[in-house]
Amino acid sequence: MLYAIYCVDKPNAAALRAELRPPHQKYLATQTDIIVLAGATQMDDGETATGSMFIVNVDGREQAEAFAKGDPFNSGGLFEKVVVTRMRKGHWHPENGDKA
Repeated sequence: MLYAIYCVDKPNAAALRAELRPPHQKYLATQTDIIVLAGATQMDDGETATGSMFIVNVDGREQAEAFAKGDPFNSGGLFEKVVVTRMRKGHWHPENGDKA
């Protein structure tokens, strides 16, 4: 099952994001078997992070929520809000991601 996990950073949290980034990256490296797509959400300037977005393929909501809770960005207090939503694969064009 696919789940979208949308995370919003707390205001003025750039320093905390930078501090938590190494353990966050280490955590994601242990989750490659479920991550379909992951990345920071950004302002239109393409540099300022505003949060994170994950698409994960898991057995159910509990596993998706456990993934989100285990992320050091989340457990370290970076996120103001985390929304976990089941989704279905309606259109799939991974080749378009390669152009980004």
